[in-house]
Amino acid sequence: MSGAREATARIGRTPEPATPPRRTRTRPAGPRPADTAAAAAAPGTGISGVGPRVTVPRPDTPAPGPGAAPDPGSWSNDPYSRALRTGRGPLFLRRADGWLLPLDVERWCAEADAVDLQVLRRCEGAVLDVGCGPGRLVAALGALGRPVLGIDVSAAAVARTNRLGGQALRRSVFESLPGEGRWGTALLIDGNVGIGGEPAALLDRMSQLLSADGLLIAETVHGADVDERVRVRVTDARGAVGSPFPWARIGTPALLRLAERAGWRAVDQWSAGGRCFVALRRRDARSANSSAEPPNSAAVTSSQRAG
Repeated sequence: MSGAREATARIGRTPEPATPPRRTRTRPAGPRPADTAAAAAAPGTGISGVGPRVTVPRPDTPAPGPGAAPDPGSWSNDPYSRALRTGRGPLFLRRADGWLLPLDVERWCAEADAVDLQVLRRCEGAVLDVGCGPGRLVAALGALGRPVLGIDVSAAAVARTNRLGGQALRRSVFESLPGEGRWGTALLIDGNVGIGGEPAALLDRMSQLLSADGLLIAETVHGADVDERVRVRVTDARGAVGSPFPWARIGTPALLRLAERAGWRAVDQWSAGGRCFVALRRRDARSANSSAEPPNSAAVTSSQRAG
């Protein structure tokens, strides 16, 4: 033992202590890259020095919100998450009485189709895709040069959107969001007008998120005057089920009735490819639409980042 110590001294080294001291690492100040990218899509977030700044939390962490916010666990580690990871169904919404509504997972996980592109060409200004799912619309809007942000309570959906080069946050629409009151267009596509189970409450929330003359585009149930509130679970062909959550199914006539009572006016409605859509604005909106870009139109879009 003493010989070993002498040999160590001769080559100028000091024996290591038995337990090395714990080292602490400090994270450099400033936002994480994902946070900055998401904030860049939001109108008026001050990325280019114009408008108030908005603090954007980590996209994989749900922010605290009001009691109206759905439980993110309803869409995590369940059949929906597994289907998004593989890009394949079959997948269904199941009511307590056993009724099943098929979910079009393969279409959601594919590129935007011709019907989707008809919708996206109507968008104005910066776009908020509510319930963005696996991100096909966010990616397509980025390719069209639109500033766009997707939100979804599913971690798998947000992860897939980000992998496509889009910008998305794991967030409920009823929680605090970047750019509130400044979005040019909000999308409720693929049945997302049913989020939260109360379309009237969702319409009220949309009026808080959009600019004064902002455009809301919603997809409705095709071919029927449907207006129902249900509790459902996501299930797959193997019988696996997720947690229950409130949902709504609403057709065009019922949505127009609700919108009228909530202070909205219909500016267009159309059908394409077996799907139905309604475009709404607030009744007190200015007569001229918001076709101009928001002040931060130079914000980075997903297509520019991909390039």
